Amino acid sequence: MVRLFKHYVPYPVLFLAVVDFCLLLAAAETAWVIRANQIGMDIDYIGNRVWPLVTFSASVATAAMTVGVYSPEALQSLRFAIARLLVAVSLGVIFMAIMAFALPGMTLWRSNSLYAMGLAFFYLAMARAFLGSVVGGIAFKRRLLVLGAGKRAQRIKDLEARPGSGFVVVGYISLDSSKKVIPEAIERSAIYNLADYVEKLATSEVVLALEERRNALPLDDLLRIKTTGVHVNEISSFLERETGRVDLDSVNPSWLIFSDGFSSGRRLSSIAKRLFDIAASLLLLLGTAPLILIFAILVKLESKGPAFYRQKRVGLFGQDFDVIKLRSMRTDAEIEGKAIWASKDDPRVTRIGKFIRLVRIDELPQIWCVLKGQMSFVGPRPERPEFVSDLEKQLNYYAERHMVKPGITGWAQINYPYGASIDDARHKLEYDLYYAKNYTPFLDILIIMQTLRVVLWPDGAR
Repeated sequence: MVRLFKHYVPYPVLFLAVVDFCLLLAAAETAWVIRANQIGMDIDYIGNRVWPLVTFSASVATAAMTVGVYSPEALQSLRFAIARLLVAVSLGVIFMAIMAFALPGMTLWRSNSLYAMGLAFFYLAMARAFLGSVVGGIAFKRRLLVLGAGKRAQRIKDLEARPGSGFVVVGYISLDSSKKVIPEAIERSAIYNLADYVEKLATSEVVLALEERRNALPLDDLLRIKTTGVHVNEISSFLERETGRVDLDSVNPSWLIFSDGFSSGRRLSSIAKRLFDIAASLLLLLGTAPLILIFAILVKLESKGPAFYRQKRVGLFGQDFDVIKLRSMRTDAEIEGKAIWASKDDPRVTRIGKFIRLVRIDELPQIWCVLKGQMSFVGPRPERPEFVSDLEKQLNYYAERHMVKPGITGWAQINYPYGASIDDARHKLEYDLYYAKNYTPFLDILIIMQTLRVVLWPDGAR
């Protein structure tokens, strides 16, 4: 994987994204030449039209990332990829049409766009057909040697079996036979020189997956392996990189303290994030005000009670604030005054409420909280104080998610399906901790783009 702004991008995704961008440039240029020949126009130097070519390619590439063209499912299934590509190309042309108003003269002509759209879909689809086996094959997989044969090593084995896994395990070395759960693991005593063994297997990474590290670290072996140029990692960092979340089963306080992340040197990023929140919230409030008004009226007409509701939530540094939403439940949803987890297909949700939850229109009034500075567009989901006090007792590190502002959308919302239990809260906490630990503007942009995928295809949190 390649680390971009603290976030890991798999090699196949990066390779395919570069190939796609080159093909999009080729599609835009081919469309320009075809149209120029049709109207008898001379074909001049390509540098004179570089910006229209780039804006088309950037628009479609952005749309592709937004709708999940580079997701593990798309890399594994040609049919899935083709369906998303069709949406991406169509959406990209819409993006470019919007850009034509903002940047006149720097986009393709409308007649060019039709040809470019068809050629882009054809080129990208053919790339998937020809490169699919290469991208998903062994060539891009890292060769992993695992030191350990217990339950933690089994976690790695389970990850390897997932579709789209970016690594292949070439061997397991058992350092404690009493905790061995992987039968094919080789005993350390059977290997004379572990560093030589690592080289013979052409290993690219060694992962330390011991059940108990105290007085058990094979320091001499690890030092020799490290000096041969092979990357040495421990399981907490490995799982964070491979899953995009902080694994609560393997982390400890010292790892959180000494590992990279939670950097205080991101003041400029925080300022940029706040400026973006202010500008975007002002524009969105003006643009969505009619939509909010229409659905507020519909909510009022369907059931008695206010169209909007306020509810206490826990924000930055554990401070309470009032969140504002369009009401999607009956007014007697918590008639006894006791906080109740929302659930999938919750019977308390009204008909209009079900729709506005599906497309997230109920979240729009929260933009006011963003403008006030109580929330951000991207961050952990703000929870109710009653739930927070309970979760902090049951889940380690839950309070650490409040070290960043809560958000309307977030890393957990786009990566974990709907859930309303302690176990679900635990999984979402792992994603929230990853965001708090690795926050950059790049990750915010990625989350905002992926939120559209969740809205179009309801496979994320609701």
